[in-house]
Amino acid sequence: MFKHLINLLFPPVCSGCKGFLLGNESVICTQCRHEIPLTQFHKEVENAAFKIFYGRIPVEYVSALVYFHKKGIVQEMIHGLKYRGHEEVGTLFGNWYAEDLKTQPIINSIDAIIPVPLHKKRFKERGYNQVTTFGKALSENLGISYADNVLVRNIYSKTQSQKSFTGRTEVETSIFDVVYNESHHNKHFLLIDDVLTTGATLENCGKALLKIPGAKLSIVTMAMSHN
Repeated sequence: MFKHLINLLFPPVCSGCKGFLLGNESVICTQCRHEIPLTQFHKEVENAAFKIFYGRIPVEYVSALVYFHKKGIVQEMIHGLKYRGHEEVGTLFGNWYAEDLKTQPIINSIDAIIPVPLHKKRFKERGYNQVTTFGKALSENLGISYADNVLVRNIYSKTQSQKSFTGRTEVETSIFDVVYNESHHNKHFLLIDDVLTTGATLENCGKALLKIPGAKLSIVTMAMSHN
């Protein structure tokens, strides 16, 4: 009853176009869902996302659900997730992509899902990690444990969105570290993030995870930047 009253006074709007959602719609409207640019990367091992890491770190599998275009629907959704507390966007993407990832045999070898971490100060400022709901939705749908206490961010830094690839790499090289024990040896980790751009952050997170003896690394993001 209370929920219906809230919806009447404050009708839910689409995370993409901001239009009112119909009764059978959730998070995004049907039109926006059909207009979201899917990558289909999960169907191809050596896709464009995988190739970003050539010669940088050894990866088993890399994929992204959608393309991120400036001023596009995906940008609006992820900015809502990252800066306006719309964590339901991460859940939507996680539930959606899990169905595609289930079709890939390599997913069956993954032991744990690891989010790119926020520094404690950033977490306190924002109140949440924007990839948590994405990771937990993947975890629930794929039956893989979600572990947010293995990879840690040691250094607080301002946003890297305006930095060059070289600048990001220089800044981030020593930011990340791992906390592990013998139970983590010889495991296959799925590293997740919101948007894959230059790959610098994910590369340095991956290098930290690969300090674990016998570790293997795969990467999945909600989106990949695309010009």
